Amino acid sequence: MRIEEFQELIAGTYQEKDRRRGVWGTYGWLVEEVGELSRAMRQGDVDSMREEFADVFAWLASLANLCGIDLARAAGKYAAGCPKCGNLPCSCSEEPGRVH
Repeated sequence: MRIEEFQELIAGTYQEKDRRRGVWGTYGWLVEEVGELSRAMRQGDVDSMREEFADVFAWLASLANLCGIDLARAAGKYAAGCPKCGNLPCSCSEEPGRVH
């Protein structure tokens, strides 16, 4: 499934509920799912990780839909490799706590 298809599927499935909940309520659910993913990763449970990655991706798509963001277009930022150095793989120096 392509990113566009997934985002459309999530919109068709949840958009009415998401609108009622609003941006910040939906963001709260996304953050909660990221926490559940963290727990699954610490436990090393691959099946739980798979489930939680799916949930995080679905909530991210819901939030993007509410904000009018096309996730496939947003992901295009990385289409040519690292957006900072322009290389694939990235050749930026590692800076603690910095993600680009």
